[in-house]
Amino acid sequence: MTDVAGSLWQRILSGFSQSPSPQVTAMELMLVILVATALSLPKGSWRYFGLLATVTHELGHAFAALMTGQRLGGIRLSLDHSGTTTTYSRGRFPAVWSTFWGYPVPGVVGAAMVWSGFNGWGPAAMSVGTLILLGSFLFIRNAMGLLITSAAVLGSALLVLFVPPEFTAHVVISLGLALLVAAVRDLAKLSNVHLRRRDRLPTSDAHLLYRATSVPSAIWILLFAAVVAGSWWVAWQPMAQVLTALPGPARQ
Repeated sequence: MTDVAGSLWQRILSGFSQSPSPQVTAMELMLVILVATALSLPKGSWRYFGLLATVTHELGHAFAALMTGQRLGGIRLSLDHSGTTTTYSRGRFPAVWSTFWGYPVPGVVGAAMVWSGFNGWGPAAMSVGTLILLGSFLFIRNAMGLLITSAAVLGSALLVLFVPPEFTAHVVISLGLALLVAAVRDLAKLSNVHLRRRDRLPTSDAHLLYRATSVPSAIWILLFAAVVAGSWWVAWQPMAQVLTALPGPARQ
């Protein structure tokens, strides 16, 4: 066990250096998009991958709270993809700030992973993600949350240990795109709560923001969507370069 922990730590540390940018072909990119969609859209795979999106969502609240000097009470996670992050704030702006950064964060993280993967920072992204997941244990406050976080840490550790560095970027790009798709899916689910399942409004971040600011929930959902759309735009830039490199029709 000590040897495994030591190897994991060395692999994490060795990831913090830029490696050559991966050679991603258009065919591979198409396959990666299919994998990302397969992880985030079908109910069977979403049942499990969606838990990673939930962890990312709640960590977004947590980091936003810490950024504004709030005291973090803890994070609770459930297998039904719900989660709660408890913070303590003396001002309205810090509370609004930390409440906002839930739904957009899977998209932001996904875009960062895609950019890192294409630009030679895939191992670094994997190392940072593993360290953040390990650190999140300090804030988990329920048994199911510990189980979900442990599974995420185990998956991340296995990728760090057993994926060759030259392939890490490809894995990071795939996971990043999957989180971007997950961000869109979660936004659609949130919109459905406000349109058809209004009995669940008390659990909606947009509704909580409305109660705190009197700004309509629809505006907050549009702001969530704007950040997610911006994340997709960032991720699309390196992807577009791959796709535009496809050979066109021969010119006379």
